[in-house]
Order: sequence, then C-alpha cells, then structure tokens
Amino acid sequence: MAGHSKWANIQHRKGRQDAKRGKIFSKLTKEITVAARMGGGDINFNPRLRSAVTAAKEENMPIDNITRAIKKGTGELEGVNYEEIRYEGYGINGAAIIIDCLTDNKQRAVADVRHALNKNGGNLGTDGSVAFLFKHCGIFFFAPGNDQDKLMEEAIELGADDVINHDDGSIEVITGPSEYLSVKEGFSNSDFKYEFAELTMKPDVEVKFNESDGEKMQRILDVLEDLDDVQNVYSNASIGDE
Repeated sequence: MAGHSKWANIQHRKGRQDAKRGKIFSKLTKEITVAARMGGGDINFNPRLRSAVTAAKEENMPIDNITRAIKKGTGELEGVNYEEIRYEGYGINGAAIIIDCLTDNKQRAVADVRHALNKNGGNLGTDGSVAFLFKHCGIFFFAPGNDQDKLMEEAIELGADDVINHDDGSIEVITGPSEYLSVKEGFSNSDFKYEFAELTMKPDVEVKFNESDGEKMQRILDVLEDLDDVQNVYSNASIGDE
C-alpha cells in the first residue's frame, strides 16, 4: 500500500484493540481452557496452550486465573465445554470476514453472528466462501525508522518466512504459525522491538475503504467482536487514517 496508510491502519487496529481490554481476560480464559482440553496442560508439549498462556501473561492476567483455566481444560476442575466454530461472511462492498467463535451454544452463536451481519449491511456466507482469501500466519510490525537491511537479516535468521518493507517505512515480518512464538522470543532478545504482533488470518489482498464506507465496515467488525461467543474477527478491509 502506498503512502503512510499501512502504518496508520495498524495503529488504528491497535487502538481499537486497546479500547476493548474489558473483554480480553474472558477471551484468553476461553482460549487457554480449550487449548488445554485439546492438547493437554503442559505448555512444553502444547504449542497452542503455550501461545495462549504467553498472551495472557502479556496482558498481566493473574497466574491463578491461568492455572484455573488450564485445570478446567484438563478436567481437574469443572468447566464449560466450549466448541470451536468458524463462520465466514461479507461486509460492506463485499469485504471478506472470518469470525472464530468458542461457544457452549452453537445455535445462539450462529444466530448472533447472522443478526450482527444482517443488521449492519453484511451477510453470512457458506463454509469456505472467503477463507481461501486468507493465510494463517504470525505477523510482526515495526515502526518506521528501523534499519531495514539489519532487521531483515535478524528476521530471516530467527526463522521468519518473509519481510515486507512498506512505502511508509514500516516493516512487516511474517512467520509460519508454528514459528511465531520462537520468532517472538527471538525479537524480545534482540535490538529490534516490534510495535504489534499477533497470530492471525492475513488477507492476500486488502480492500481499501473511503471514510463513509469505512465507518460502516468498522461498525460491523465492532459489533461482531463484542459478541460473547466471538474470539477473533478477521477481515480484508483496510480501514485507517490517510
């Protein structure tokens, strides 16, 4: 993307996430519980749990909360049995949306997702309708001003798949899902400090929005993210300041 739009878009996304801190513990608890149920309670042998616990610690979740969530997943404590469900749909101007849920009531989850989309100008799609437009990967964003050549060398040495130098001077490092945590730890011990990092569904091509349509599209994403059963929302919409 040209100009400063890529970095502005990332800052916009980061700001939206920071504003939703109230729900983060609930989502992290669900993820830890499900990860422990599926792969066991030892983070050394369960990459998904390790990633979830790392994210929880970064958000300063109390250790007791983390331990309790793991025990609920392994059955040592009584807990809710969450089901993983992925929904796919469309927003304004046909922008693609992926909605990942963890729910104890599938009927409620799909009804809420469908209602949120329909009420705000989107619609629910079928399985596989948009997922092919995304790639599961880890991403790290570095602010403009870093030495691009040295950062690229560091990223490749740590095991990154790709490094993208954007026109605005920001740098995006992409990793495979299984390499995400090791690359993250590597950067934490390096001279390069990322501004934003996550495991995500990265769109192959982004759809850019003008201000009016961007506000409508953001409304859809916000409403979806506020649903209790929704863990993550991914879209190929590029909404940010120009």
